[in-house]
Amino acid sequence: MDLLTQLQRLCAVARQVGAEEIMPRYQKVVAEKKHDGSLFTEADLAAQQALQRLLPAIVDCPVLGEEMSQAEQEALWRDHPEGLWVVDPIDGTTNFAHGLPYFAVSIALMRQGRPQLGVVYLPVLDECFSAAAGTGAWLNQQRLPLVSDDKTLSDAVASIETKWLSGHLAARVVTVGPFHNHRNFGASTVDWCWLAAGRTDVLLHGGQKLWDYAAGVLILLESGGVVGAIHQPDYWQENPWQRSAVAARTPALYESWRSWVRQNR
Repeated sequence: MDLLTQLQRLCAVARQVGAEEIMPRYQKVVAEKKHDGSLFTEADLAAQQALQRLLPAIVDCPVLGEEMSQAEQEALWRDHPEGLWVVDPIDGTTNFAHGLPYFAVSIALMRQGRPQLGVVYLPVLDECFSAAAGTGAWLNQQRLPLVSDDKTLSDAVASIETKWLSGHLAARVVTVGPFHNHRNFGASTVDWCWLAAGRTDVLLHGGQKLWDYAAGVLILLESGGVVGAIHQPDYWQENPWQRSAVAARTPALYESWRSWVRQNR
């Protein structure tokens, strides 16, 4: 089965999980706190169990999910470099639990530490972002990016999560950021996709987990975007469990944005 056929099947799985496990529970479940203070619901667990059941039929390899213990996650990552599904059953659980429609199912197939397939599905909007390495990226049936222009950094809309930035950089971004305006919607997987689509222009995050970026970074790269890290240009040399991101939807925007971040970190 080639990558594009696998990608089509992966989109179908994401839609199925959204329709059968997530949306019937939307605005109907109570959130609980995990040990790290983040929220989870029975919908997160049901969606993860469905993905663990369905994904090996596409590519027969283990599934690493956010709703596993850290020890399980690290063992899977260490022991299966040749093939591993990485999933976030509901990215944006806080939004989901509060009735905010900005959340998604995220699925990536990783080989040798890099994503080969990526799907991010927003069930409320019925938007399925997808990419296969070396072939391109799509929103539903439309190829990304959706917009093409020569916007400058001063006109850009930035997607920024300040929580994981250093105090100095976070303060500089908020007070003297070089962009037109900034947004933070609370779901990293979707932030990558909206950047790829041109709904935002640049992105900054101080440290994402594996499942936060696995699918989304592939979708951005295959749409023509560029990504680096805060303290080094090579994004893939960062710690996979706490990976910072400096990204933009075009090379020109990336150079301007990366230069500003480097000077203000």
